[in-house]
Amino acid sequence: TSIISIFYFIGKKIAGWSMTFYSLLLVIHIVAAVVGLGASFGMPVLMSSVKTVPQAKFALAVSKGIEKFAKVGSITLLITGIIMAIIQPYLFKEIWDIASLVIYVAVQPIAAGILPKKAKLQMETLENYLGEELPDGYNTLAKESVPLNNVLHIAAVVLIILMTIKPF
Repeated sequence: TSIISIFYFIGKKIAGWSMTFYSLLLVIHIVAAVVGLGASFGMPVLMSSVKTVPQAKFALAVSKGIEKFAKVGSITLLITGIIMAIIQPYLFKEIWDIASLVIYVAVQPIAAGILPKKAKLQMETLENYLGEELPDGYNTLAKESVPLNNVLHIAAVVLIILMTIKPF
């Protein structure tokens, strides 16, 4: 409840509004987007900079920690978005809102399933490897992750556009 109080205070001070429950949810929704998407955009940058096995092990360990922010942000976005639509039922009739939900659900197998499994396989590939140079299996998995990350990034940009511009 102390975190909710902080969001309530921030929202009230920044916007100068009398904070309604809906406004509080909106502030939480926006913060979750920043936290979750920032983490999601940061992980591929981190992973693409590794050149050696020790660097890769470290980057994978850091990435695993960053992934928690992405997951919490993502789940918070879904929950707050659905609650806001329940409070304002007209949102379920807005094409931009429906499209946003469809895109969000469509990319979850990649975000929550495929990419974490590839990261786990990368770590397993490195665990018993004795050399300094990255093994071919690791590099293959890293290359397979690039288009999946691109799909997530494009989806995130489209979601941001839909949520801010509300084109239809």
